[in-house]
This record gives sequence, C-alpha cells and structure tokens, in this order.
Amino acid sequence: MFFQKDIETMKREDLEALQLKKLRKMVDYCYNNIPFYHERLGAAGITSGDKIKTLSDIQYIPVTTKDDIRDNYPFGMLAVPMKKIVRIHASSGTTGKPTVGCYTKADLELWSDIVARVAVAAGAREDDIFQIAFGYGLFTGALGLHYGLEKIGCTVIPASTGNTVKQMMMFRDFGVTGLVATPSYALYLGECVRDAGYPMDAYKLRLGLFGSEGCTPEMREQIEKTLHLKATDNYGLTELTGPGVSGECELRCGLHFAEDHFLPEIVDKDTLEPLPAGSTGELVVTTLDREGMPVLRYRTKDITRLNYEPCACGRTHVRMEKPMGRTDDMLIIKGVNVFPSQIESALVGMEGIGPHYQLVVRRKNFMDNLEVKVELVSADMLESYGILEGLRRDVHDKLKSVLGLETKVTLVEPKSLERFQGKAKRVLDLRNQPEQ
Repeated sequence: MFFQKDIETMKREDLEALQLKKLRKMVDYCYNNIPFYHERLGAAGITSGDKIKTLSDIQYIPVTTKDDIRDNYPFGMLAVPMKKIVRIHASSGTTGKPTVGCYTKADLELWSDIVARVAVAAGAREDDIFQIAFGYGLFTGALGLHYGLEKIGCTVIPASTGNTVKQMMMFRDFGVTGLVATPSYALYLGECVRDAGYPMDAYKLRLGLFGSEGCTPEMREQIEKTLHLKATDNYGLTELTGPGVSGECELRCGLHFAEDHFLPEIVDKDTLEPLPAGSTGELVVTTLDREGMPVLRYRTKDITRLNYEPCACGRTHVRMEKPMGRTDDMLIIKGVNVFPSQIESALVGMEGIGPHYQLVVRRKNFMDNLEVKVELVSADMLESYGILEGLRRDVHDKLKSVLGLETKVTLVEPKSLERFQGKAKRVLDLRNQPEQ
C-alpha cells in the first residue's frame, strides 16, 4: 500500500521546518532562473531565500495570478531549458490563452507520488480496477490520476469521456471497482445506470475519485445513491501541477494537503492580507518542489479554510475544506453574493425535481436578475398546473431562504437541460445582451 507514513504523519514543527527550508531554496531557484520572478522579487526587496526568516515572511512575496502566467505564455515561466521538459499540459483556455503547465521527469515522478498518496488515503487498493472517465489530452486530470493509480498497482481503463453506453458496459464486463470523473458526469452516469435496467449486483463499483469541479454534500449523496459507491473529492490546478495537491481520506473530514510539496495560505481576497488560522478566505499556494514551472504564492481564487488539527486517520498535514466557490464564479445579484454551490445545495434532493439545473443571469433596468431553471423528475407533473405551481413556489421559497434573494424559478421537462461529460457549465450569463 502506498502510504508514506514518515511524511504523512510528521509532527507540525518538523513539517514547518521542512517547508521553510524548501521555501527558501525555492525563492532562490525562482529568482535565479525565471526572469518574471527575478524582476518581481527584486522589486519587493527579496533577492534571496535568506530574506525569508520564518514561514510568515512569505507574505512579503508578491502573489502570482493566472494573468501573470498568461502574459508569459507559453514558456516565459519556465525555470529550466526546454530540452528538460518532457510533458506539456494546459487548461482549456476558454476565456483567452490557455494556462500552460510544463513538467520535467522529476516533476512527473513527484506528480504520480502525490496522486497515489491521495488515492490510497481515499481507499484505493492495488487490486482495484479504475475506469477513468476524464477526457484525455491537455487536461491534467486524466493522465494525472492514470499514473498515480498505476503507481499503486491498480488496473487502469483509459475510457475517456463520452460513449456512456460503453462506459456502463465496461463497468459490468470488466468488473470496475473505481470511477474517476467529474461529479457532474458521475451524476449523469448514475442516471444512466438506473435507466439501463440491469440489477445493481451486475456492478462492482465501490469508490469514486472525483475532481475538476465542486461537489456539494447533496450532489455527493445523489451520486452515491445511484452508483452505489463511496464518493471522495480531490483537488488540484494546472498551475500547481494538476490533481494530487490535496484529497480526502476515507473519513472524509477535509482534503489533506501534500504540505511537504505545497505551502498553502488563506488570505483576504480583497486586501491579500494573511488571515488568522481557521478563517475563511482565498487559498494561495506555493509549490515547494516543482522543477519545470514553479509558482510562488499562486492565487487559486478558491474560497475555503484550513484545519491544522491532526486527522483521526493519523495524517497530520493540514486539511482544507471543500471550496465553497470561486471568487470569479461568484455572482452579485442586487448586491447579494451568490455562489452556484449554494443553489445546488438547496435544490439537490428536493422532492419532485432532479439534480440538474441552470442559472440564467439577465440585466433589466440596469439591475441584474437571476432565473433558476430546474428539471422535473416526471413529465406527468406537467399535466397538473396546481402541482407545478406548488412545486415552483416551494423551490422559490427555499432559494429565498438560502440566498436572501428573489429569484425567478422555471420548471422544465425531464432531461431537457444539458448533461456534462467534463466540467459543468451551470451559469448562462446574458447580461451583455439587449434587455428583454
């Protein structure tokens, strides 16, 4: 079993001493090898790791943003000659140039280690058969989980996304015990398994390693109910290396950070000032060992908090709560901050409606308005105006209670909203279109 006990159960003081040593070395490495950091650190008066006396001194290092990486597209953030790069990944780039991630051989070895660590903590074992339903390609998720699971000794099926009928056939025929997917696609697969009509003993699924997007407790419960497996979350970003940065253990009481390789902080999203331990704020992460494309104090835009108490599983690395949302996903409707995850938590599990929804934002009379489209579970309900209106009112009232905001609720036919094989795109922003 891939359990790095000496590292994963280190005493806090020993772990922080290791982090400080690596941080000072990483500051020197970035200053000497990346022109962007040479200029940025020099302007901040941090010309060597000797300037970092304690871990708290990290606050004096300027943050790095996604725009910084895009401005240096594609290889301006490299710390090594291109000939040492053996792999390139990239984000989707749907809002501009993609965010590029470059890896040396040492980076790939480290990556497979931290993914193996996360998978074992979640309950993966060498006799598991994992089906990876992430899209293979520039996206880090598929190959990241692939090599980490192989390191444990698992059998890996590189199914990729789509062809859902074949996915279910492989579940049954290959005796698949583990699924890697986005929560949205797992939710859809659960619907398909239910509708396919095979008895549940035809499936051997027991463990899900889900990531790439948020998963509320309500959605997790729905996935577990339909796929009959234990769902766990893991976390990572292309800018940091990919999946494996943190992940849940079998107790599922927070995502264990690989603190020997990453240094996490929580800061105020507006002032960037460090917040006291236990505070909720924006996650900022520094890579401590990445060789090809390291980052100092990367702003993830994810809102979470950190718990430094040792876990009951015996692991001592800090645990991050599931991100409640992203600062760039947050909607401001009539002065109220709204995260899609809040709406999902309110909707999933309500009687009469399905787990799929869409948020439509429009602007009317210079004011933003939110419409929430929700699927019915049965087309028979369309025949009764009284039932529909009662359900619509129930959904409206629950959303108003959760959000403190008036929303327009629209009930739509079953299976009429889009299903997602990758990251779900729940928000349709029409604010730049002419008023209707």
